[in-house]
Amino acid sequence: MTTFMPPAPPAPPPTSGHAVQLSIVHAQEYSRGLAALGCIFLIGRAIALIPVFIVLYFLKIAAFIAAWILQFAVLLTGTYPEGGHGFVTGYLRLSVRMEAWLFGLTDQYPGFSLQP
Repeated sequence: MTTFMPPAPPAPPPTSGHAVQLSIVHAQEYSRGLAALGCIFLIGRAIALIPVFIVLYFLKIAAFIAAWILQFAVLLTGTYPEGGHGFVTGYLRLSVRMEAWLFGLTDQYPGFSLQP
């Protein structure tokens, strides 16, 4: 049985002064079916994430190469190109969403989008 989950409220503005912030909303209730998958030492959730693992594997290689090349752009121009920044941060977003779902912090499957 799947229940509709309203979208999470937007993250509050950074308060610690750090450039990177992570906010995961604590839900009032979580899916008991997904918790049953997680009780089997996370194996059930990991199996469900196989497609995301495959996509992340190739994105990780691409993000590593892109970040390395973009360091030369920073060296030569003093700026980090907007498109490269969007791609690398998108990879990191997807990676964090995948791990949050794997460890049961959220019931929303991570999907494959690099967008917030």
